[in-house]
Amino acid sequence: MVAVHSRLDRLASRTLGGHLLLALGAAVLLLLLSTQIGAYDNYNLTAVAIFAVAAAGLNLLTGLNGQLSLGHGALMAIGAYTASLLLKDHELPVVLVLLLSVLSTGLIGIVFGYAAARLRGPYLAGATLTLAVALPQVATRYKSIFGGESGLTVPPTTPPAWLGPDFPPERWLAWIAVAAAVVTFVLLANLLRSSAGRAFRAVRDNEAAAALAGIDVARTQVLAFVISAACAGLAGALFAYWSGVTAPAGFGVTLSLQLVTAIVIGGLGSLAGAVWGSLVLVFVPSLTSGMASTLNVPSAIANNLPLAIYGGILVIAMLVAPHGIQGTLTRILTIGRARWGHTPAGGQKGVVDWDDPASDP
Repeated sequence: MVAVHSRLDRLASRTLGGHLLLALGAAVLLLLLSTQIGAYDNYNLTAVAIFAVAAAGLNLLTGLNGQLSLGHGALMAIGAYTASLLLKDHELPVVLVLLLSVLSTGLIGIVFGYAAARLRGPYLAGATLTLAVALPQVATRYKSIFGGESGLTVPPTTPPAWLGPDFPPERWLAWIAVAAAVVTFVLLANLLRSSAGRAFRAVRDNEAAAALAGIDVARTQVLAFVISAACAGLAGALFAYWSGVTAPAGFGVTLSLQLVTAIVIGGLGSLAGAVWGSLVLVFVPSLTSGMASTLNVPSAIANNLPLAIYGGILVIAMLVAPHGIQGTLTRILTIGRARWGHTPAGGQKGVVDWDDPASDP
């Protein structure tokens, strides 16, 4: 027993250090990249970081805990409106605005989490879809507070003076978004390696067996929903800075469905899949808009073309790569290791989930 505990302690230490080193390396590379690209590319880099945070939280809820949410766009709206209201009459530090947005969305997540813990399957999906449809209407109903259809204007972030007077604000926002994404991924990666992460998986795989093992199923599901909501709130606050305005049109059902599509295409149950999915989410629309202009199609078709493309990509991904981009890459790597003799006899076959502690050697 002592030996087992010692091994777990070493594994936890190694995991934390490994995640920190990997995150630090990724952050340095991305920050260096931001200095070599223009304003538009920094704008896209910010978008990838924002949607990666939202997709990572949704992947934890759906891929790791088994709760299907179609309302994460509405949770992003809560974070965005929190940030917008805080900045409406005050000039506050970005870190404080982000933290308060995370807190407010997490508190709302507790309420919806308790409701979600009582629902299963299509009933949960329908309830969260209702949230995605109804919540943006609140802004329209209370125009004096939330600005109605026009929304609330969000002042841009100002780079600190020590960066110089000519430092591009797009690059500064990209740095903020990348830093927020890196911190989020480090925290989530270590959470998924902890007892809470194992509880998430146990509840996803078999609720009855998890309950017999002493896991409080309802509390575990609420915790997963709250953490996922907090990630959505952080992404929403960053989205407010990124877009410059917070309006109901930006947080409709389409956004929620795009996030679900992103985690399915990227790879369910994998934090790396959230990154792949966010890349698809950001760059596919630019490709489809260029395609619409090239084909010279009517505006009615051009407006719906991105959704049609998303649907087509989702169907193709489920047929060709049912485990998503990350699952496919992992399978290829596993086959390559086996072919070159790096996998021991009787080793694990198929897809290896790098986010699962059980896949550690």
